[in-house]
Amino acid sequence: MNLAGLQQMKREGKKIVAVVAWDYPIAQLADRAGVDLVSVGDSVGVNLWGQQEGEITLDEMLIVCKAVRRGVKRALVSCDLPPQQGTEAAVRLVKEGGADMVKLNGTAEAVRAVVRAGLPVFAEFHGGGAVAELVVQAKRLEEAGASLLDFRHSGSEAGPAVVRAVSIPVLGGLGGGPWLDGRLRMVHAAIGYAADNLDAGTESYANVARITLEAMTAYAEDVRAGRHLKGQRPA
Repeated sequence: MNLAGLQQMKREGKKIVAVVAWDYPIAQLADRAGVDLVSVGDSVGVNLWGQQEGEITLDEMLIVCKAVRRGVKRALVSCDLPPQQGTEAAVRLVKEGGADMVKLNGTAEAVRAVVRAGLPVFAEFHGGGAVAELVVQAKRLEEAGASLLDFRHSGSEAGPAVVRAVSIPVLGGLGGGPWLDGRLRMVHAAIGYAADNLDAGTESYANVARITLEAMTAYAEDVRAGRHLKGQRPA
């Protein structure tokens, strides 16, 4: 997969499948499932490591990006630029981290600066304003050189309007919808990995949290009862 392939998918009306992944095993599974884009999100700090929002560092993102890159053979890999980081950090994510492109939430000027360094950009922006204003914002990001857009909270009116207004693919992260060129979702949310899924209040395609809890409970029971563990033969 490459950027030209994603743009061809937009022209042909084929939906782009994108996921957020943070580690090597999940990246392998996502790639094997045939997703088109794997985004290494700075959300790893909050959702996997228990950090505060915006606390993650460039060095930490490089570690995660390298791990995901090792697991992905087919899909494109995008990596989030940490908060308060600039073009030099973006270059490191590509050269050291192995990302195919850099994802950033910023102005057209920020996009233009990274593009001038020779790096493809996945630009994020948010809905909530007037449709005409959001269309203008999307066009400015495209004109600045963005190769992809992540239009969060797009809505069923602004979403289609932006898709029609730009020639680059428009994906939807949080609050995205089928009116966009594709969707972006955290793998851990899709499979029900978080402890919140134990309460069965979140929408997911599986409940890995419950399966994991049951498996770990069974493991603990076997150890405490002095039984041989599943999958292990007596010596």
